[in-house]
Amino acid sequence: MKTSYALVPPYVTKDGSVIRELMHPAVHGNAAQSLAEATVEPASATALHRHPATEELYHVLEGTGAMTLGGETFAVGPGDTVCIPPGTAHRIANTGPGPLRVLCCCVPAYAHDDTELLPG
Repeated sequence: MKTSYALVPPYVTKDGSVIRELMHPAVHGNAAQSLAEATVEPASATALHRHPATEELYHVLEGTGAMTLGGETFAVGPGDTVCIPPGTAHRIANTGPGPLRVLCCCVPAYAHDDTELLPG
């Protein structure tokens, strides 16, 4: 199984980020996890949300941001990886002048039905 970035069309997820699903069981036939690249434009943020069933890993590729995880907010930048346990409220905001690019790994694989938008 192999994908090519240039051939993966972007789409907007329920939390408002622009995603490219680089590998997803529903499309590519892998077993259990998904890997996507999210792009958050300057002065933008994803909606506060949680995934009741999914554990996520965010790995920052480019840009600077503020990660909200539960009741804590902290700075993130290239090379930082954040684990988001199932059911934990989270969002990421772009605090820099250019795009914030993040790899998102989800187990089980990302699903709109497992995304709950939260107030705030």
